[in-house]
Amino acid sequence: EMPMICLSDFEAYAKKHLPKMTWDFFAAGADECCTRDDNLLAYKRIRFRPRMLRDMSVMDTRTALLGTEISFPVGIAPTGFHQLACPDGEKSTARAAEAMNTCYITSTFATCTVEEIAAAAPNGFRWLQLYVHCNRVLTEALVRRAEAVGFQGVRGTVPAARGTGRAASFHNVTEHARLQLPSHMAVKNFEGVFELIHSGQREWGREGSVTGLLANSIDPSLSWNDISWLQSLTHLPIIIKGILTKEDADLAVRHGVKGIIVSNHGGRQLDGAPATIDALIEIVDTVQDKAEVYLDGGIRTGSDVLKALALGAKCVFIGRPALWGLTYKGEEGLRKVLQILLDEFRLSMALAGCHNVSEIGRHLVQFSKL
Repeated sequence: EMPMICLSDFEAYAKKHLPKMTWDFFAAGADECCTRDDNLLAYKRIRFRPRMLRDMSVMDTRTALLGTEISFPVGIAPTGFHQLACPDGEKSTARAAEAMNTCYITSTFATCTVEEIAAAAPNGFRWLQLYVHCNRVLTEALVRRAEAVGFQGVRGTVPAARGTGRAASFHNVTEHARLQLPSHMAVKNFEGVFELIHSGQREWGREGSVTGLLANSIDPSLSWNDISWLQSLTHLPIIIKGILTKEDADLAVRHGVKGIIVSNHGGRQLDGAPATIDALIEIVDTVQDKAEVYLDGGIRTGSDVLKALALGAKCVFIGRPALWGLTYKGEEGLRKVLQILLDEFRLSMALAGCHNVSEIGRHLVQFSKL
């Protein structure tokens, strides 16, 4: 068995051991995968300006998300269908996040219910990621259920072009990877619901592409008014994922959003969108302290985490690497991925001369011409 030393070891393991259809689905990017790949390459254009001789005997990696403390600034981004990676699916994800004391954003398209996830890790810190369904009653019911079992935030997803083309962008990815869930798996939060809506497609788990069916049930008319609608449903903070411009960041703040996740959805939607680390700066400058700004996309090492924080992110979230960890050894594998990132981040902080996250700032980095 190969030693797991860095995140690329988990990627290689997952590629070797997952069924091809599952690997293709996890790995896929939109169109020519320019944005997916640039999410990683963009970090290589950033260099550190490390400070020396700063007595690093005492260090602290802790930070807080909207007032909730986490042990280090790496959370788990929302990805669907965790049972494709390991038998316990999202229950394993929740346990790993709880064990490492960090935030897990649960996908609408989980293969376990919000209740099962909460029961698996009763003390875990979780946000619910929400795609606003055409049927608003469904969305409202899911928010209420998540609240009831102790989720601490609702994370709305804004697709490219403010809600248009979500089905097309699902199609973008599924052209490369038509995912069909095995018959024993289901999108558990909506179990029984799809049968009502698509009564002609009762066998949706076995027939047709699940992603196609889900894409068709996401509301294409989503607009900023729906953020106000979400706020009227819940006292939980609303966090918006998918912002890539200062204009939309400004609108988000004006609509009372508490957090923004700078994200291009792993390069799975609009190809040619900027790498998230490149989009981060203008958004941080616009938002300032009116909301917390987070980032996902392309985080593979602890030094990537340090670069994102230096450019103003409060926390980063990992998507595909979490799935690789689950593939390797379920909860234990994901804990290992998180532990490696924590160890690498702590070392990068020490070598750069930062004692705690509040000392990490823009003075720490420079951009190099590649």
